[in-house]
Amino acid sequence: MNRVLCLLLGTIISLCGIGATQTGQPSLTGSDKYSGMYSFLRDGEFVQVTVEDQGKVTGFISRFGDLDSDKGAFLDQFFKEGKLDGTKLTFSTQTVHGVWFAFKGIIDRGEGKNRGDEAYYVLKGTLTENAIDNNKSSSSRSREVAFKSFPQDMAPNAPKD
Repeated sequence: MNRVLCLLLGTIISLCGIGATQTGQPSLTGSDKYSGMYSFLRDGEFVQVTVEDQGKVTGFISRFGDLDSDKGAFLDQFFKEGKLDGTKLTFSTQTVHGVWFAFKGIIDRGEGKNRGDEAYYVLKGTLTENAIDNNKSSSSRSREVAFKSFPQDMAPNAPKD
């Protein structure tokens, strides 16, 4: 149920857009055009990115738990902080079950031909997964990632890049 609500919320945020015009169509000027849902590490997981005024970024990661206590459960990790400067994106999440993520990279054009196609935009960069176990021992693992934008239904008059 929680996953369905998150997907619904993410879709609403994505379709409504920040700064919608009086006609109800999203105004995709500037960096808010990057707002939307992107793939995450495994099938069924995603990152919701919402670009707000002056490069502030909010959002969350929705992922499957890896610990014995949460294996297979859907976990939502909201951004603690996020920033977009041009196409340079950084964010870090709140800690859930001893795990938090930090991303540093760019938003790039992907292989999608039209806005609304899968992989029209791609988040490319370094994802660092940080963890603290029950014994207060910490670990960190970094990897290069490329998260593709999800396909979206677009209005017939939506702008194209």
